[in-house]
Amino acid sequence: MRTKPTDFTWSKEPNPHHVRVRQILKQHPEMKELIGKNPYTIFMIIGLVAAQVGISYFLKDTSWWLVFLVAYAVGAFISHALWVMIHESSHGLIFRGKVPNLMAGILANLPHIFASSVSFQRYHLKHHAHQGEHDLDADLPDFWEARLVSNNPLGKMIWFLFFPVFQVTRTARLNIALFDRWILLNWIIQLSFNVALFVFIGPKAFVYMLASFFFSVGLHPLGARWIQEHYLTLDPVQETYSYYGPLNKVAFNVGFHNEHHDFPSIPWNKLPQIKSKAPAYYDSLLSHQSWTKLFLSFIFNPKLSLYSRMLRKEKVKIVSDKEVLV
Repeated sequence: MRTKPTDFTWSKEPNPHHVRVRQILKQHPEMKELIGKNPYTIFMIIGLVAAQVGISYFLKDTSWWLVFLVAYAVGAFISHALWVMIHESSHGLIFRGKVPNLMAGILANLPHIFASSVSFQRYHLKHHAHQGEHDLDADLPDFWEARLVSNNPLGKMIWFLFFPVFQVTRTARLNIALFDRWILLNWIIQLSFNVALFVFIGPKAFVYMLASFFFSVGLHPLGARWIQEHYLTLDPVQETYSYYGPLNKVAFNVGFHNEHHDFPSIPWNKLPQIKSKAPAYYDSLLSHQSWTKLFLSFIFNPKLSLYSRMLRKEKVKIVSDKEVLV
């Protein structure tokens, strides 16, 4: 009888991305040429939002079963792509200047029903700076969350289904502003969109977008993205993994996660070039080829649980390629 996991994996090593990016830039200074903005991303956002509105209009008088089927088979992919667009805006990779990027994120947020793009930026940037530090990295499960879900398949499926709810509870442990004028604006615009959607198109349109949102980050093969990125699925010490499968085509290369963490100032369309310019660094890392396979493996493999994450008790700072604790 297998015992249940009871703790995370703890590391005294520094953030691997802070180390590797220095090494890569020494050998490949040309990588800096990829850094920049991609203003054409705004057209992707407009197209994806328009697609969700158009599909919701098509479904307004159809059967409920079809609403949920289309949300799972189509809407989830569009909603997930919009998450990637919010992610791009949070790194300021669309326009020059804070305000245009924030507005682009708020626009991409509309089909998600819940106003989250502005707050996502706050805690996501902390995730990059403090990967593995429990009190500063909202990508990590809470201790109570890991105990609750454990390695039970049903528990993991419920966790996937309600992943957005668990994600919101994590932000409480971060020392970030939970309310300001930008978050207020995000909610005002979002609620206005929600009311217009419900009144002018109908309840089925609203439910379609809501279901698309939950499927895009939860009980769906796309939900494996959250496992792929930092769960210790293939190696007990490699804490970040990339995904190089076909769904990158509809997910704007978000699977290139090691590459993104190493170079967060490079936009989505150039992420594959990072790997091609420095193959020695990325081909040597383990990676995933299928989100569907990972999704099923995480649910049914008792060795995998929410405890399959790397944590740090102390922040390790890199100074002149030497490690010091701070």
